[in-house]
Amino acid sequence: MEVHAHSHTARKKWTHYFWEFIMLFLAVFCGFLAEYQLEHKIERDRAKELAKNLYDELKNDSANVVLKSENRVKQENALKYLIKYFKDSSLTNVSKPFVLSFLYGINFRSPTLFEPRTIVLEQLKNSGALRYFKNNELQKLIGDLSVAINNINDRRELESSIRLDYINPLMIRHFDFDFQSQLTQDGSISIFDAANEYEKNMEIIPFQLKSLDKLDKQYAINILNNYCFNALNSTRTLHFKKYIEVNAEVLKLLRKEYRLK
Repeated sequence: MEVHAHSHTARKKWTHYFWEFIMLFLAVFCGFLAEYQLEHKIERDRAKELAKNLYDELKNDSANVVLKSENRVKQENALKYLIKYFKDSSLTNVSKPFVLSFLYGINFRSPTLFEPRTIVLEQLKNSGALRYFKNNELQKLIGDLSVAINNINDRRELESSIRLDYINPLMIRHFDFDFQSQLTQDGSISIFDAANEYEKNMEIIPFQLKSLDKLDKQYAINILNNYCFNALNSTRTLHFKKYIEVNAEVLKLLRKEYRLK
């Protein structure tokens, strides 16, 4: 009868287990580092993409608000001219500068309207993507930008209500729409282009204020003063100015942080 001897497996030294643990730990740690680096790269890439989109949005608006401010200065000057004319001159036969000032000061509005674009800004706020911007100063400035935009929107509503309640009734009652029809060739030319051309040429198109017997000059002067100084001028010198300043600071910081041009 054969007797089988049992083979004994040699016990591994503790150092073997130690090195196995180290190798396993390093593998897990390196995997963690790789995932961490990947997440950070994704965040950096996302931050740069958002920064570029915000930069383009603000850069376009920075040029637009300057243009709208210049148009407002022209409108304010037109209103000041009308105010002085109402005070000092006869309204029976008005001058060409009066007519042009009536157009630029009372008729026109869209050339002075500034509506900031907020697509990217709202995306940053509503999606929580603002966290991708690690610079605290940039986050603060974006908050300041939102406040400036809200103030401009509030002012636009105020100006709209003044126009609706006071400016439009004044225009509807006293403006010579026969003049507008002749100026624009029965609407075949935009009123803006027609007025610009009329300002440059020597042509005189008849213009007669309507319902002069119902025109309260002092009331009209008060309306124009209110619209000029309490609406247009205040919005431009306070709220447009603040937006321009904050916009410039955000653009400057975005250029620095993300090397944008």
